[in-house]
Amino acid sequence: METKIRPRRDVFDSFAPNTSNSPQPSFFATQTNMPSTPPTPTPTPTMLSWKTSRRTISIEDRPRVMGILNVTPDSFSDGGRFFGNTELPSGSAVSKCGDLSEELRVEAAVAAGLQMQADGADIIDIGGESTRPYSTPVDEATETARVAPVIAALAVRLDIPISIDTSKASVASAAIDAGAEIINDVTGLEGDPKMAELAKQSGVGVCVMHMRGTPQTMQDDPTYENVVEEIRDYLIARRDACLSFGIELEKICLDPGVGFGKTHDHNFKLIRGIHRFTDLGCACLIGHSRKGFIRKRLAAFTETSGREFNPMAGTLGVSLAAAAAGAHLIRVHDVAETVQAIEMFNACKPTHD
Repeated sequence: METKIRPRRDVFDSFAPNTSNSPQPSFFATQTNMPSTPPTPTPTPTMLSWKTSRRTISIEDRPRVMGILNVTPDSFSDGGRFFGNTELPSGSAVSKCGDLSEELRVEAAVAAGLQMQADGADIIDIGGESTRPYSTPVDEATETARVAPVIAALAVRLDIPISIDTSKASVASAAIDAGAEIINDVTGLEGDPKMAELAKQSGVGVCVMHMRGTPQTMQDDPTYENVVEEIRDYLIARRDACLSFGIELEKICLDPGVGFGKTHDHNFKLIRGIHRFTDLGCACLIGHSRKGFIRKRLAAFTETSGREFNPMAGTLGVSLAAAAAGAHLIRVHDVAETVQAIEMFNACKPTHD
């Protein structure tokens, strides 16, 4: 069945419930670990798309935009937005409050998610635990309580898929039950031995990221001989491990993990080397939004001008560099500005007519 959600952008090829791949309630009891030495299949790139548990997302004509919706008190850029001293989005029943009640927190997050869709987001990535450098981990119950109500409330109102940003299988399972179609795991499906089986049984799309160490240790002097090639090798190994475990190639997205266990120089090398991650037979995501390497690069401009640093301009610059290099998905905080910048970038590209 063909469904065009937004005719202007024609984002999705199809939408159909995945009734044959619903999560199995008993999968935790039968979990086995991902093979440590999987065979190495040789995937052949087919049509440019990424499958979730319910639909196929075309990534052929332009990068798709994944909007970041953090429901945390301590994420590096937007943490606390839905916890305290928060202005609710325009049109909310309550315009301003101190510490948000659970109902108001969910209302504010849902309004933000709906605005992202209106701004042109193709996916909304919802997270309940900060993974910024030296962040404090949270337990499964706390993380689930943050994300599940928001996902449940948004899933019935959105026309675009929801991704759960977590490395815990129990949190991902609750999110999938609430309506999430993608698992975005900063540990590359290695942090929780139950995650790969959940992904396989539920049929969700997976985003497999590279991270050196953990959020608590990743910035302790990260070193590489050749950062681009080492991370390429890692992503190939994780792709092959996912395939060996039974996750379909079309459901795998690879992320080199800009800012996760990399120096500022490493991050620029990864951006310049994006083409090394886009030829691996599956989707490639770049997540650079508002990160420290942008601030450091532009510090001289803000010092000279006397203006307060605004991360949006630098983030947009990297987004367009990623688009030019062939990145399939771009994960950002500023959805409207990114969508419009990519629209103009594509409109100005030379044609072969």
